[in-house]
Amino acid sequence: MANGGLRLYSYWRSSAAYRVRIALNLKGLDVQQVPVHLVRDGGEQHAPGFRRVNPQGLVPTLQHGQRLIRQSMAIIEYLDETFPDEPLLPATARERARVRGLSQVIACDMHPLGNLRVLQYLEREFKATPEQREAWIRHWLALGFEAIEQLLADNPSTGSFCEGDAPTMADCLLVPQLYNARRFGLDLAPYPTVRRVEGNALGLEAFRAAAPEAQPDGPPPG
Repeated sequence: MANGGLRLYSYWRSSAAYRVRIALNLKGLDVQQVPVHLVRDGGEQHAPGFRRVNPQGLVPTLQHGQRLIRQSMAIIEYLDETFPDEPLLPATARERARVRGLSQVIACDMHPLGNLRVLQYLEREFKATPEQREAWIRHWLALGFEAIEQLLADNPSTGSFCEGDAPTMADCLLVPQLYNARRFGLDLAPYPTVRRVEGNALGLEAFRAAAPEAQPDGPPPG
């Protein structure tokens, strides 16, 4: 792997950080991971030192030299423009718009509603039980995947991956969201095209090596 002088502030189970790890792997870029535990001691993301890195108190954050880039899609597009080999955005404006649109369904409409701080707020302010919290997550995940399934199944641009036959930013976002869906017990049977694309992605080492359980700060084996 090429060494781009990169540091990634990450948490093993963060789906947003998972997206960036996939992108880095697809581009063959070496990165130093800086773990930020989102649960231990009330969440290391709230510490003043990390707030100077990311005032939102969120991961991921990418450091490239003295530059800090925040928000997973912005990071992926930065990587694509800075390290253009193995592009994650297609060649034409139409194709790029489709990839960005699919990505935003996940990043803007699905992921935020199941974010840790949202779930903690539901528990703290509305006394949501674990069962109610997980029902909330499954509801929004299902709505999102229904739309993505239709967007993929009804478009001739869908190939082995979300757009054509090479992985793009959309696949970087799709696979982590499916990981979350399984974690919270969503039935994925209604989404055959989504599952087919995921299967193709997980056939690549770049996706497998980015998985939460494969991370240095992840759970111990067994």
